[in-house]
Amino acid sequence: MSVLSIIVPCYNEEESIHFFYEAMKELEQDLPGLEMEYLFIDDGSKDKTYEKLSELHERDNRVKCISFSRNFGKEAAIFSGLRAANGDCVVVMDADLQHPPKTIVEMVAKWREGYEVVEGIKTNRGRESVFHKLFANSFYNIMSKLIGVNMNNTSDFKLLDRKVVKILSGLHEKDTFFRALSYWVGFKTTSVHYEVQERVAGTTKWSFTSLLRYAVKNIIAFSYAPLKLISVLGFLILGFGVALGVDAIVSYLRGTAQSGYPTIICMIVLATGGIMLSLGIVGTYIAKIYEQVKDRPQYIIGDRKD
Repeated sequence: MSVLSIIVPCYNEEESIHFFYEAMKELEQDLPGLEMEYLFIDDGSKDKTYEKLSELHERDNRVKCISFSRNFGKEAAIFSGLRAANGDCVVVMDADLQHPPKTIVEMVAKWREGYEVVEGIKTNRGRESVFHKLFANSFYNIMSKLIGVNMNNTSDFKLLDRKVVKILSGLHEKDTFFRALSYWVGFKTTSVHYEVQERVAGTTKWSFTSLLRYAVKNIIAFSYAPLKLISVLGFLILGFGVALGVDAIVSYLRGTAQSGYPTIICMIVLATGGIMLSLGIVGTYIAKIYEQVKDRPQYIIGDRKD
């Protein structure tokens, strides 16, 4: 019998755990021929999430729990689950049931047809603010152009075959971007569509600041396009300088040359701003290299229940 592993990153989800587990229990009858394995990763929650998970483990030995020593982020939680999963295929989903469990039935059907990556594609973004939707769309448009794949309305909700899990688990990157990496690995891929549901309990843990940090981190981690912007910026400043130079020569030859202090100040400000921005971008990449070469673990497991 094939094993399906359900990987669920959790951060302060004590109110959602029970609802999630009951919803998955109801789903099991729609997945004949599959043995279920539940992997909950507590990402350093400050509430009673791990206590709730431990209670589930005592009731159902198919429930396995991993608790980080502190908050390492959702990406670390996902990859911890991938490395611990034993399933022939795995599904990554959130604990708040915004990823509808019934979509898993369609994902498994695609997997049985021979697909190795089944992407969950949102048909809507739920009850997000207009500003949040605009920001998310802008970010995924940028990422789509950077990796050459349409990532609009993607999510962490997806099914992966064991061979894909093995490849992803073996990556040594510290700053991972799961949504993009599932495209990057290739393999036979398809998608299913789903509507984002309302949270069953609790509130979102994503503020605008955390989303912005997440976007910048993943753009830096998955692309060197910002480094190319330095060259573009340099050419723009060079072009502006050449234009000012030509204007100064023409004015001098016509005898209409004016005092050059404003021009000099503009050039100094532009050049200094461009240099500082360039150093900031290069410095960010150097910092990422520094983090990588230190070779610290992506996460630290404080406790686990198998």
